Amino acid sequence: MSNLILALSDLEIVAQSISFFLAGYDTTSTALSSIMYTLATHPDAQMKLQHEIDTVLPNKAPATYEALGRMEYLDMVVNETLRLYPPTFRISRLSKKDAQINGVFILKNTSVTVPVFTLHHDPEHWTEPGNFLPERLSKENKDRINPYVYMPFGIGPRNCIGMRFALLNMKLAAVKILQNFGIHTCEETEVPLKLNNNILVSPKKPIVLKIIPRDRAINES
Repeated sequence: MSNLILALSDLEIVAQSISFFLAGYDTTSTALSSIMYTLATHPDAQMKLQHEIDTVLPNKAPATYEALGRMEYLDMVVNETLRLYPPTFRISRLSKKDAQINGVFILKNTSVTVPVFTLHHDPEHWTEPGNFLPERLSKENKDRINPYVYMPFGIGPRNCIGMRFALLNMKLAAVKILQNFGIHTCEETEVPLKLNNNILVSPKKPIVLKIIPRDRAINES
């Protein structure tokens, strides 16, 4: 079998680089802001998460990949925040061939849009869809959730290629922040959060929170 070499032009390389930068940086930073906002507006969840972090990483120990994997509540908080505030309102794909799905005929070259935000807030699939309930996305509950109504990174072979890297970055940043600070609302904090009507899910106004250094860590072995 001969080797196949695919070459990109300079313009294609620049285009892909811009796409990677915008898709990776902006969405991850916005998602991290959403995590801090949900924790500030739900102090009980923040305390529970800080307790888990301090238990797994006593004395503000640096986070490791293995340690992050043990933080089940951190995983719930991140996943539930991504349900409330997914990186994008919708995902679009172009059909490569004629297809029929559940009685709906889709012509080749038809643009198909999946309303991710709407699915994430559909009361038919989610109890109290507007509320922040991390336990609904626990390991035990995940298997009972239809994977096609929860897709912050898309789904299938063309889902977000940077999903695992983005999740790792968000968790590392959240752990570092919560090891050292408490996140609180203030007079300038907008509650509830009003979102833009763009493709990306982002607040209309900048999120303003109060950051207070933690007095001490909970050191447990």
